Amino acid sequence: MLLRHLLLPEIQDLIEAGRLNDVREFLAKQPGPEIAELLTALDDKERVLLFRLLPRQLADEVFSLLDPAFQNLLLENMAQEEVRQVLSGLTPDDRTALFEELPARVTQGLLGLLNDKDRKQALTLLSYPEGSVGRLMTDRYVKVEPEWTIAQAMEHLRKAGLDSETIAMLYITDARGRLTDDLRLRKLIIADPALRVADLLDGHYACLHSLQPREEAVQTFKKYDLYALPVVDADGILLGIVTIDDILDVAEAEATEDFHKLATVRPLQVNFKDATLALLFRKRIGWLLGLVLVNIFTGMGIKIFEDTIVAVAALVALMPLLIGSGGNAGAQAATLVVRAIATGEIGSEDWWKLVLREIGVSVAIGLAMSAAAFFLGLALGNLHVALVVALSMTTVVVAGSLLGTVLPMVLNRLQLDPATASVPLITSMADIFGVLIYFSIANAVLRFFPIAPT
Repeated sequence: MLLRHLLLPEIQDLIEAGRLNDVREFLAKQPGPEIAELLTALDDKERVLLFRLLPRQLADEVFSLLDPAFQNLLLENMAQEEVRQVLSGLTPDDRTALFEELPARVTQGLLGLLNDKDRKQALTLLSYPEGSVGRLMTDRYVKVEPEWTIAQAMEHLRKAGLDSETIAMLYITDARGRLTDDLRLRKLIIADPALRVADLLDGHYACLHSLQPREEAVQTFKKYDLYALPVVDADGILLGIVTIDDILDVAEAEATEDFHKLATVRPLQVNFKDATLALLFRKRIGWLLGLVLVNIFTGMGIKIFEDTIVAVAALVALMPLLIGSGGNAGAQAATLVVRAIATGEIGSEDWWKLVLREIGVSVAIGLAMSAAAFFLGLALGNLHVALVVALSMTTVVVAGSLLGTVLPMVLNRLQLDPATASVPLITSMADIFGVLIYFSIANAVLRFFPIAPT
């Protein structure tokens, strides 16, 4: 952030003055994440020029840190040999992430630039289902043999670790390649060099499965608090590892997607500031048109109770208060439940307990709000109106809260994304129920206590 805001004008001045050697020397001393952020602030021409000034190793790191849209832009403005060097410098998981975001035609062309080994590896990772752990894997990890001494293992680590994405965890397999254990580097370093690797093993390890959804991998990382986890197939064969940096990207993407869905916005897939008017229109219009249709039922409900509204005009003035409270209560409940489902805090076995608890909470909230609503109804109408408003407030709040609690659970049981139970959808449905409940109670009260029109 410091490099971007404080030094961006100076760097642009150096570029305009043609002092590219000074820019190269300066950038070579900067950390990769700062340079990646700086590139996003430049225009297209300056971005490509600046990237070409980076030393090879630093360029590989910076490219892997950029969003796919910026990566694609750089590739489009590079010569074929430059593209080949960039692709070969990416780790397998970063290369797969790039290919996932590109059109199939472009990906096919880029695959042709890779050597046989890298191309075969890329095709293997892309063969896993979209959204699976298999596409996050890298084969750059270190294995050690249980029969080795600690000294032998350390010597192997010094050689093999140079090309590994992480050496924080080491892995042990049997003769068939099946994962049998893992070993923290710290435990290896402090051990007696004369001991064998097998003496440090306990047979307890966590792993991911190649076909497992990425969302489940996030929960596994959270549970075991590890920097990397091994990935195995159905037979337990060690295929690769997934590191925490990739999982953090998945967690961010999932959180963003859920946030968008809660607001009835289809995921953008690009940075918000880079989204075009047409893209934002397409992502938002569908849900809004759908909600228009849903809200028609609210109008139909009002039409049904037209006689009641004519008889007591004060009911109309208080209607926004009632239906708004139900929608707000439902939105609160839905947000809490969707979040709890997404983080794995609740499962299907917790549903009845949560529903019963929500009934108790919503009744208490409804009663508290109905007390205030009673006096407001008394001020705007009369005792009968106040009674209608108070009874309706409690009922509407309970109904809205249950809707916001149950709908995400039902969607999750149907193996649909619970975030689809968006706040506007919950609010619109609560509005319909609110109108029906409000005027049904008003009809019942007025039937027993008829009053003159107001």
